[in-house]
Amino acid sequence: MKLIAFDLDGTLTQHKTPLEEGNRAFLSLLSRHYRLLMVGAGDSERIASQMDYFPIEILGNYGMQYAVVEGGKRTVLREETVYCDREKIKQTTDDLRRRFGFTVYRGDSALFFSTGCAAFPLLGTDATLEEKLAFDPDKSRRRALLPEVRAAFPDYEVFVGGASSFDLAPRPYNKYYALVRFCCENGIPFSDVLYVGDDPGEGGNDEPVYRAGVPFVQIDDYRKLPEKLAFLLPAPAGATT
Repeated sequence: MKLIAFDLDGTLTQHKTPLEEGNRAFLSLLSRHYRLLMVGAGDSERIASQMDYFPIEILGNYGMQYAVVEGGKRTVLREETVYCDREKIKQTTDDLRRRFGFTVYRGDSALFFSTGCAAFPLLGTDATLEEKLAFDPDKSRRRALLPEVRAAFPDYEVFVGGASSFDLAPRPYNKYYALVRFCCENGIPFSDVLYVGDDPGEGGNDEPVYRAGVPFVQIDDYRKLPEKLAFLLPAPAGATT
């Protein structure tokens, strides 16, 4: 195995919280033996900042960005943009809010990225982290709404994202598409790839990777990441099996 690709929220950290020292130290150990890659829904700056600029390669916004973090600095090497009709998306999210009953929210009704990705935050862009985490911890509320949201955005890949949102990525961008492209550009066969994520279920943004048959380790509790991936490190000298 040469490449380990990671999801961030729910896998390495709690939703939009800093990378804890234990998982940071474990990533440092892994980096001595493997090439490490973040495959994220958020933009590369958010990912780099949340990881306190841990040295790593990043595919942000479902592969629309490619960045490298070295020496505490993020450098964007590629960013692709697709036209996003923001007014149409706002109108659609407003229509869905009325249909679903989410007409009371904090901040904006939709979130937009420079690449053309967008998000539909059911609680609004300014909801507190506590509100988001309490809203839909098992994602069942959003999975129930997923077919209608997908039907409303036919030009986008729609995923159950974050703690209370839906992610909208312009087709054909998704995590599997991003990973395939990265591996082709770097001459890495899929037999040398391991993907580590928290949500391969219906509508989860790790689902395309999982369903494609990429070797996959599911993380149910980010605090147990080192325990779950301990098999990737060589046994200490003198250890017996």
